[in-house]
Amino acid sequence: MSITVIVPDIGGAEGAEVVEIFVAVGDVIEVEQSLIVVESDKASMEIPATVAGKVTELKVALGDALSEGDAVLVVEADAAAEAPAQDDAESAETPVEPAVATEADNSAVSEVGDAPQDAPSSAPEAGLNVVSETVDSPIDQTSSPDKASNTSTPVSGAAETKSEADVYAGPAVRKLAREFGIDLLSVVGSGRRGRILKEDLQAFTRKNLQSRAEAAAGTGVPAVPEVDFSKFGEVITEERSRLDQMTATNMSRSWLNVPHVTQFEGADITDLEAFRKSMKPEAEKLGNKLTPMPFVLKACAVALAAHPKLKSSLAAGGKELVYKQYCHIGMAVDTPAGLVVPVIRDVDKKGIWQLAEEIRDMAARAREKKLTPAQMQGGVFTISSLGGIGGEGFTPIVNTPEVAILGLSRAEIKPVWDGESFLPRQILPLSLSYDHRVVNGGDAGRFLTDLSALLADVRRIIL
Repeated sequence: MSITVIVPDIGGAEGAEVVEIFVAVGDVIEVEQSLIVVESDKASMEIPATVAGKVTELKVALGDALSEGDAVLVVEADAAAEAPAQDDAESAETPVEPAVATEADNSAVSEVGDAPQDAPSSAPEAGLNVVSETVDSPIDQTSSPDKASNTSTPVSGAAETKSEADVYAGPAVRKLAREFGIDLLSVVGSGRRGRILKEDLQAFTRKNLQSRAEAAAGTGVPAVPEVDFSKFGEVITEERSRLDQMTATNMSRSWLNVPHVTQFEGADITDLEAFRKSMKPEAEKLGNKLTPMPFVLKACAVALAAHPKLKSSLAAGGKELVYKQYCHIGMAVDTPAGLVVPVIRDVDKKGIWQLAEEIRDMAARAREKKLTPAQMQGGVFTISSLGGIGGEGFTPIVNTPEVAILGLSRAEIKPVWDGESFLPRQILPLSLSYDHRVVNGGDAGRFLTDLSALLADVRRIIL
């Protein structure tokens, strides 16, 4: 029996690029065997096989952009896999009546439902290993997002909308609109029944940028001119990974939109290091490794609870401040493919040993390209450590929409005056960058003072 393996739920990522293919036509594959690697804006992920059998057709090529529900390959399944596959096929063929689907129902429907007819269809539920019939009918192919004015009145028959919650758009489109600050009420959808597509957001953005450029000619940031370096000598040109390119884009956006300020502090971690080294035998018995990072994470969680503004975010165009009642902290990891930031969840509720295990697991996943988008979302604060590399301090860029990020540099033994004499103490340089629209110097200074006190005496963490 031929079964089409599709892209499963990849945390909402869309248009993930195929960067590696591990199988070929004629190969015999097993369940959970890695088939391809896709790279999204934030991570690389391996797509595993959901059935065992012989590959009869590849549906993808290097460079293709895939989303949840897209076909990967066709497998002539083993007999053992035919029964469950048949059950999945029968359940997948049950269509959803689009005319009565609610906005909540649409959260389970892939955005390709409104794509042109030659786009791959999506399965109605994540994890199915066969391709179902397309749920939504395609849009009129004579209409083009580029031709949409986005300034006219809504299409005929569309319900009057008074808030963004009433707008007919899928979760992925809403997320993209939030990221770029687009008011969905200002966008006219070209999809079926006035549904707003990603192409509509793109057309709306292009039109606005063009209007602003015409209205403020010469006031934008000038582009750096391209230089032909080969005329000066031999060069080697290497294409950057998509992850590197997206990191550059995100950093530029944060730098241009956020008024950055960085404050510095030196934390005395002499006693912390003595305690950590004394726990080395116990760590070895547990098969764990106790680095300074779990203590820093835990100290940050306590300090953030005392200074909640540093884990807030701006909303409503800067008119509101969202205070988060959870404490998920991002941890920047340098990998061969680029910089990624896995998020350790509920740091305030976990002990040092559990944090040490999660840090090691997340770092390994990052280096092996096994992080999912969900594992890099939801952070309220980020820590970037260069302690293993060197340096006395740096100015990390805020990971928007967060409002603060902590940089760690290499700890060194320095003389510290105790009132009577100089004592050798191990000092950890801290660099706190923050969004000055939200955090002022007093807020940052008090946070750093409390954080330094927690690191100087880790017993304070339990108070």
